Amino acid sequence: MRYISTRHGSQGNPEPLGFEDVMLAGLARDGGLYLPADWPHFAKAEIAALKGLPYVEVAYRVMRPFVGDTFDEATFRRLIGEAYASFDAPDVLPLKPLGDTGLHLLELFHGPTLAFKDVALQLLGRMLDRKLTERHQHATIVGATSGDTGSAAIEAVRDRKTIDIFMLFPRGRVSEVQRRQMTTVLAPNVHNVVVDGTFDDCQDLAKACFNDLAFRDRHALTAVNSINFARVMAQIVYYFWAAVRLGAPDRPVAFTVPTGNFGNVYAGYAAQRMGLPISHFVVATNSNDILARFFETGAMTMAGVVPTYSPSMDIQISSNFERLLFDLYGRDGRALAEAMATFRSTGTLKVGANALGGVRELFDAGRLDEPGTLAAIADCRKRFGETLDPHTAVGYAVAQQHRRDDKVPMVVLSTAHPAKFPDAVQKATGERPALPQRLADLMDRTERVDGLRNDIAALKDLIDQRMATAAPSRALRR
Repeated sequence: MRYISTRHGSQGNPEPLGFEDVMLAGLARDGGLYLPADWPHFAKAEIAALKGLPYVEVAYRVMRPFVGDTFDEATFRRLIGEAYASFDAPDVLPLKPLGDTGLHLLELFHGPTLAFKDVALQLLGRMLDRKLTERHQHATIVGATSGDTGSAAIEAVRDRKTIDIFMLFPRGRVSEVQRRQMTTVLAPNVHNVVVDGTFDDCQDLAKACFNDLAFRDRHALTAVNSINFARVMAQIVYYFWAAVRLGAPDRPVAFTVPTGNFGNVYAGYAAQRMGLPISHFVVATNSNDILARFFETGAMTMAGVVPTYSPSMDIQISSNFERLLFDLYGRDGRALAEAMATFRSTGTLKVGANALGGVRELFDAGRLDEPGTLAAIADCRKRFGETLDPHTAVGYAVAQQHRRDDKVPMVVLSTAHPAKFPDAVQKATGERPALPQRLADLMDRTERVDGLRNDIAALKDLIDQRMATAAPSRALRR
């Protein structure tokens, strides 16, 4: 399989890359995002053959076409097995019915850091380390997080000799549990940076590092945000996992995805392109509703980011949406590059009526405000005895508003453990959810973090200084 950039043709016509180079690069050098030149297709019989298989086997079969010869079969199976052995649930990702409503919760939060990001990052960290070790190379991860990616990425690469990680997060805009899951990791290769700004500011800083090609090459930058296609690849798996358990390929399934950066729902779109019978998606947003407004109007218009009970969705520039826009622009990378430049300069991007009509056949979208989020947490607890985190609560409520056919099972992706957001859950239910025992002392652990203004020069200086200091010890470890 070969991969191209969403901005292919905007700066010449580079040769498509294989999976290994795409995984190690993260972001394309033209500023675009990688995706397959052609999607692999699963025939109906191949989907049916996934029934009854354990998650690790489903993962191997779904992802194998993407990795090509990057890993041999035995190595890839071992990496997958190690990644999901770190999850607490025996079946990795439990699928729970909500009474006889036809609604189901797919619990994605049983990994080490209690959020869905573990599903991809526990595997990506191992794949990166394996390849860098084989190549006798070191890489520097620069990432941005609105809360969950940071801790999941840090947990995946902590103490690895082949990788240093710099994780940017916005000051005061992640929960205390989310922050401490990052800042209490004192491994020498982990560098947490709190930025005076929003998540979008953090994301812009990370992308600016990649777009400075000399800086990028000097530190061998790579990405673990969902701009890295390897993240998307690993998330495709659980759409197959859930759909097959609910009757696919003999019946369609619908999915509701609480989202801010569009990576999670794009993985579902990819599964649908691969042949999985998904009837439609519901994109669920909080008050930072740029995606909901796009599906309603056909225009992306930036607005200010407001803090909410669901901070991982407090985003106005959804990086992964560019991958969907690539299809809406007829896979014309040059036209999309021009449109994205206009969006950055004017704050608005519009698509034509034909493209909008096509996308509305597959996507619905809705939003939920703060009182609604608390009400949804309370409602699910009262009706079904399930305690939701605020992000999942947004999905739970919006799913019921936009369900097209009650006969089609609707899966709500449950993206985080409620104990990651105890204040909101307590406000909604009167009870404060407890962290698992392995994290019970989280609030007592020592924190380590660097503060930084929203300034790219300051960030580059910090990375230069830290990597210069780390270089001699890396040489000794080799």
